[in-house]
Amino acid sequence: MRIGDLAAQSGVSTRALRYYEEQDLLPAARTGGGQRTYPEAAVMRVRLIRDLFAAGLASRQIAVLLRCVDAQQATPESMSILADERDRIDRQIEDLISTRDRLDDVIISSLAASPKSCGHLVYPEPLVAAQATAV
Repeated sequence: MRIGDLAAQSGVSTRALRYYEEQDLLPAARTGGGQRTYPEAAVMRVRLIRDLFAAGLASRQIAVLLRCVDAQQATPESMSILADERDRIDRQIEDLISTRDRLDDVIISSLAASPKSCGHLVYPEPLVAAQATAV
């Protein structure tokens, strides 16, 4: 299939596909006229690449993982990358949960309708006073 067909079927732009090729993530054959062609399996590969980017992996990490996918064998390096990324995602989840909990506190305290009830969002007194004199 040609690059436009792959873009349509995989849900990514042709620009992204060219980038994947530049990063050695997506091999492409060339026609006599120089046009890129891809096998049907490229759709699944592009979806995997897109998912790995969405998970926050860098292209160099993805390249290591794709070599393992191609060889159908995990390596210590690939397992280390996956474990590190899982740990990073776990930390992000913990941070997001903490932020959500702080927002819940603000929402609950805001129901009291007191000017001081948004304590999590109010600046400390010296900063508020400094802003008042600057205006």
